[in-house]
Amino acid sequence: MTRQPGKPGMGRGGSPPDIQHAMWLARSFGRTDYLLLRPEDLAALEGAGSYVSKYPGTHLFRQGEASTAAYVIQKGTVELYRGDHTESMVVARAGAGSVIGDIAMFRDEPYFQSARAVDAVTALRIERNRLLPVLMERPVIALRWLVAGLSQLERTQRRVLGLLHRTVLEQVAGLLLDEADDRGEIHLSQAAIARLLGTSRQSVNEALAELRSSGAVETGYRVIRLIDRPAAARAAAE
Repeated sequence: MTRQPGKPGMGRGGSPPDIQHAMWLARSFGRTDYLLLRPEDLAALEGAGSYVSKYPGTHLFRQGEASTAAYVIQKGTVELYRGDHTESMVVARAGAGSVIGDIAMFRDEPYFQSARAVDAVTALRIERNRLLPVLMERPVIALRWLVAGLSQLERTQRRVLGLLHRTVLEQVAGLLLDEADDRGEIHLSQAAIARLLGTSRQSVNEALAELRSSGAVETGYRVIRLIDRPAAARAAAE
């Protein structure tokens, strides 16, 4: 399902939802304390794309397809994985504010991973042939995109380094700390955690049982609640 972007209403007199939308788009592209995006910058960026909606289990793009666009996730969660339906490896999960597919798009190479909606997803699909003129005309957008991309790369590197030489318990505790929302909830199944960490579901189950017995978490159906962050942090650092 695709729809064209509506008028952002980011100038004077814009409605609260329009202003909130503009703030979301600005936050998606890195630092907001410098390289400020003007209303016309945001309008130009949004005008380079269109909104798409994806149901759970459907794809924004697949590994090997031509990379004609990047996606800015507005709502929902996307699972990034390599491989096919018979054998795949989850690389990461991307939530609201994440930009995906842009590396392959800028390199003009096929997507090197697939992006599948975990739940209902809304994203701004920005086409390369419409984006490049905007970046050349508006350097502040290009710099903000660079900052956002480098920030995501740094987070990925920290996560990979954090997994080296760590036990499954430490990895699970660290993942829960990273993925917890403002309410301390992590909406991941044990199978999803196992795929993200490249380990077995049984090992994840044992790690969660240990965290539960220490009072760090409580578990429910497809949700884990972080109830003692210091305890989880100690488990992640052991």
